[in-house]
Amino acid sequence: MIFGKSTARYFAPVWAALLIALVPQASLAQETPVSAASQPAAATEAAPAAAEVGAPAAGAVDDKADASTENVAAGSSAYTPLGPEWIKGQPKPGGLDVQPQYSPTGEQAYKLHVGLVWVMAIICLFVLGLMIYVMVKFRRKANPTPSRTTHNTMIEVVWTLLPVLILVGIAVPSISLLSAQYQSAPKDALTIKVTGYQWYWGYTYPDNGGFEVISNMMPEDEAKAKGFPTHLEVDNRMVVPAGEWIRIQTTAADVIHSFAVPSLWFKLDAVPGRLNEKRMMVKEPGIYYGQCSELCGAKHGYMPIAVEALPRPQFEAWVRSQGGTVGAPEPAAAPAAAPLQQPESGAQQPAADATTPAAATTPAATASPAA
Repeated sequence: MIFGKSTARYFAPVWAALLIALVPQASLAQETPVSAASQPAAATEAAPAAAEVGAPAAGAVDDKADASTENVAAGSSAYTPLGPEWIKGQPKPGGLDVQPQYSPTGEQAYKLHVGLVWVMAIICLFVLGLMIYVMVKFRRKANPTPSRTTHNTMIEVVWTLLPVLILVGIAVPSISLLSAQYQSAPKDALTIKVTGYQWYWGYTYPDNGGFEVISNMMPEDEAKAKGFPTHLEVDNRMVVPAGEWIRIQTTAADVIHSFAVPSLWFKLDAVPGRLNEKRMMVKEPGIYYGQCSELCGAKHGYMPIAVEALPRPQFEAWVRSQGGTVGAPEPAAAPAAAPLQQPESGAQQPAADATTPAAATTPAATASPAA
């Protein structure tokens, strides 16, 4: 034994102090990170900045749906991705009708569709009833001597004019709908360039700095965990302002694709080397799903479309979060020039051109001569 009993008693308090000092440090090394209240001031100050662009705080995944609902309802300028409760346009199992429409063109088309269904149903029932009447009334037992009538002027006029009127009644709203689908977008409409790739989509915003968002199908397990429909949800949606006309331009980088969103009554082919254009409007905030509608290869069924419509303030917040700019840059205009100082001799100096930038003016033109 190196130390005697008296020496061991002397060092016992020292060993105890060392153990007490080391145990709390070991326990702290296994604890979770400290709370936000004990973080440095710089981290605390950075939190409001993140909230402005809609970045959720850590551990707030479960509150995303509530935050997005509150932001949209209150017209907040913060951006939070919309949750599953905002899904409005998507196919449903067992559906017999077309999807609910959320665009002016779609509403017009749906009204025409319903009207045509009623017209077809009435014509079919009338023809069926007429056939049954003829078969019963003019059967051999009830009418052993067949009629030898060759024509009837009144009936011939009716069955000629009535179909003409029906066709005219269908043609007028059909032409109106066709015209509405291909009207040009307003000059100040937001432009979004949609590019089809094998097998994903790219959305470019030339009016907001030209940034591009790449959209791939969300993995099935992740979509289920978040409550979104599988094979329809994506990692990055095409975000648009609600209630505004949008200019959609489509093209493709490889083969022909087709950008189609049924609930918005929108379909436009994306052809390599060609730029197609069509206007679109989403009337209400929400999520609207579509799919590529042109056979484009082995994974054609794995390039869905997700359109997220937001109020204008939230859309602008999303643009900023992507590094884009909001609003068209104003042309550089010359600032209001100060009154020219007259030389001591009283001679009038030539007036500066209003279109010449102030930076191009030489000091000699704005100051009195030294003499």
